[in-house]
Formats: sequence, structure tokens, C-alpha cells
Amino acid sequence: MTPNPRQSDLLDAVRLGGSVTVEALAERFGVTLQTVRRDVKLLAEAGLVARFHGGVRLPGSTTENLAYRQRETLNAEGKQRIARAVARAVPEGCSLLLNIGTTTEAVARELLQHRGLRVITNNLNVAGILCANPDCEVIVAGGVVRPRDRGVIGEAAVDFIRQFKVDIGLIGISGIEADGTLRDFDYREVTVARAIIAQSREVWLAADHVKFNRPAMVEVARFADLDRLYTDSAPPEPFPALLAEAGVQCEIA
Repeated sequence: MTPNPRQSDLLDAVRLGGSVTVEALAERFGVTLQTVRRDVKLLAEAGLVARFHGGVRLPGSTTENLAYRQRETLNAEGKQRIARAVARAVPEGCSLLLNIGTTTEAVARELLQHRGLRVITNNLNVAGILCANPDCEVIVAGGVVRPRDRGVIGEAAVDFIRQFKVDIGLIGISGIEADGTLRDFDYREVTVARAIIAQSREVWLAADHVKFNRPAMVEVARFADLDRLYTDSAPPEPFPALLAEAGVQCEIA
């Protein structure tokens, strides 16, 4: 699903509070209990929240991500805005490393008119998209293909990426926790993302607002490892201060 504005605000309220009662949400948004329950039911069916008697909370798992098709449609409009902002900032004739994720795939679609790009990726979806650009050279990392999202993971992919030094490393992640750590679910995917960060002269993170205060098991990096963050709405507290302290340029699409 793609949440409507009220449902997106409801998600933000749950992320900030951890758990919220249905009554509090109805009062906050000036709607009936029935409307809140309907929104919560839809969000729970999409795996974005978990229901309990009288309220709603964040999903409990830090070990498993949402299904790829759910992530592909979740906040698609916000991801498209982010992708356009990133593409505007990518200069012609530069080299990039792109990792796994639906937001990086959205960026790839926005790069189809760029000239002279050299893109190294461990995302077969990104490779398939950018192959349609005759002015873009696409290099695909070798390794184990994860069937659910066509990501290439494992030590072979890490070793391959370590051969390059690129202008921009563009990464997506699954969650940003309140201490400023960037996190994901699959350790094999994380090792590739860390290699991308190490082999990039500038590191850009593309993450929609859904990722803030979302838990995941494995640490990828910290704000201090980034140069820019592209997101679709102003980060909630305490993230603005953490970003400023780390010297990260935050671009809100």
C-alpha cells in the first residue's frame, strides 16, 4: 500500500512514541475511532505496524525486513521525489556505486537520461534499469543472488567492489535508529554496503521518512560516515541535531 497523508502521520506518531492508543490517535487527528481502526488495519496488513488491544505499536522484529513487493509500493511517491533530487545532483560523467533497495532503484530510473555514467552495483534490478541507457556503463558485482529482491550479496561481491574507487556511493538502508546508526537486516548485505562506503569518495544516503526510528539488527554505518542524506520530509527529533553534529548535508525533497 501507499499510505495517504493521515496514515503517514499515524505511522510517524507510532514511530515517535513506540506505541499509541487508538483513542489518542483519534483525538490527535480529529477523526472517529472507526476511522483510526480502519487505518490501523490496513497498515497492519501491510506489515508496517502491529495491533494490540486498544492500540498500535511498531512491528517487533529487528531480524526480518518487509517483503520486497511491500517495500516497492510503500511511500512510492516520496521515494520518487528523493530519486529526482539525487539525480539532479549527480553530475554527468561520474562513477557511482549503488546498493540494494527500492529507493536506489527509483534513483536508477531517474538516471536514464544521464550521459557518461559508470555504475557498479550489486542490485540486478538497478543493472536492468540502467542497461536501457546507452550512455551508461553498468558493471555488476558477482556473488550469491538473493531471489526475493535480486540483490547480489556475500564475500565475492565485497571482494569485487573493493577493486574500485568511485566518485559517489549511493546507499539505501532499512532503518535509522535514534542514536544515528544506519541499520539493516541481512549481515551479508551489510558487508557489501560497508564496502561501498569504504570505496566511495562521497557517500550519499537515500532514505524516506519511513526509515527514521525503524529498528533493524545489523549496524551498517553512522551519520559520521555520510556526506549527504536525501529524504522526503524533515527528520524528526533527535535526528536534525545528530546530522548537524556529524556534518551531514540534509536534502529534503
